[in-house]
Amino acid sequence: MQAGIGVSLQGGVARVTLCHPARLNAMTRQMWRDLRRVFSELAGQPELRCVLVSGEGAHFCAGGDISEYPAFRFEAASLRQFHEAEVWPALQAMLDCDVPLVAQIAGNCMGAGLEIASCCDLRLAAAGARFGAPIARLGFPMAPREAALVVREAGLLTAREMLLEAAVLDAPQMLARGFLSRVLPDDGLAAAAQATVQQVVALAPQAARMNKQTLRALMPNQPQAPVFIEGVAMNYEAIAGADPYAYAASAEHREGVHAFLDKRKPAF
Repeated sequence: MQAGIGVSLQGGVARVTLCHPARLNAMTRQMWRDLRRVFSELAGQPELRCVLVSGEGAHFCAGGDISEYPAFRFEAASLRQFHEAEVWPALQAMLDCDVPLVAQIAGNCMGAGLEIASCCDLRLAAAGARFGAPIARLGFPMAPREAALVVREAGLLTAREMLLEAAVLDAPQMLARGFLSRVLPDDGLAAAAQATVQQVVALAPQAARMNKQTLRALMPNQPQAPVFIEGVAMNYEAIAGADPYAYAASAEHREGVHAFLDKRKPAF
């Protein structure tokens, strides 16, 4: 099946599906562009009441499609283009959605998948789901705004563990840390997610949109605004120096990506 973003709209419910099962639904660059387009189009649907976000098959999203990385990651301008003009606009389109977003998370929810799940309001996961952002193994950091999103939704300690020690956490751990709404048996996830969607749809749609707008305004540490950590405001450029993408051509970045593609352990 060709990689892409599936979308269907019925009865006030949109089902958005991350489709790249050959790579555990890893996000290609085109999928990021398609995700932005899909949510921009959904924003103009007045009958929309809820969006269910899931992955095709047994996984939510295993991260980014690393097979594409050598073509653009090793030059700062193209790396910046990827994060700031492709990834972030897609995530922002999800964050801007005025109807409730429900994530149905099975299998791997890594990196890009964790970021996409972080944009959803209600997150249900199968007991066997796994969460992380082990990109340190690939020799690169998380982009600043994406990191701010993950910190806000998953917590600073969780982000530290995922980014600094490549920790992979299970669904019960993520439930205990407040990232998940519920954990279900693997074979009960789809039914529970559908029941949650129907519960949302049965409520007043105007109130839901207004609540989303209010909650968005109340959220601390909005990724598009300066980040406040322990009372200190920081802009994104200051987090990683004058250019947060200056690492593009670094030796460890190249080594991490190429080692993954070569199926060997990186030598950092």
